[in-house]
Amino acid sequence: MDDLLQNNTLQSKAALQNKACALGEFLQNHQGEDVVVMDMRNLNFWTDFFVITTVRSNIHLQGLERHIKNFVKENELEILHRSRKPDSEDEWCLLDLGSIVVHLMTAKSRSFFELERLWSAAPLIYGTYSSKSS
Repeated sequence: MDDLLQNNTLQSKAALQNKACALGEFLQNHQGEDVVVMDMRNLNFWTDFFVITTVRSNIHLQGLERHIKNFVKENELEILHRSRKPDSEDEWCLLDLGSIVVHLMTAKSRSFFELERLWSAAPLIYGTYSSKSS
C-alpha cells in the first residue's frame, strides 16, 4: 500500500512538473521572452515552480495573462491569487497557481529584481537565463 501511495505521489509530482514546463512552452509560443521554469521544491514550502517571462509592454502583459487563464482552465489548474489588476504603469504581474507561481515582468523589472539570481540554487528545468545587465 505504501508503495502505491509513493508511486502516485511521484506521478503527481511529475505531472505537475510537466504542467509547469508546458506553461513555459505556452508562454514562449505566445511571444514571452527569455522564459524559464525553476524547480523550487527543495528551497521553500510555499510553491514548487516559478515560471518567469519577460513582456514587451503592458498590452503584451495583459494578453499573456488572458492566455494563461485559458491554459489554467484547460490544464485543471486554478489561479488562487494575482497581483492587483494591471494598469499602464505595472512592470510585474504575479499569478499564484498554488504549486506554480507565474511572473510576467518587463525587462527593466526583471533586470532589477533578478529572481533567477536571487533563487540561483533552483534548477532551471525549462529555458535558459542570461542576465542582460551582467
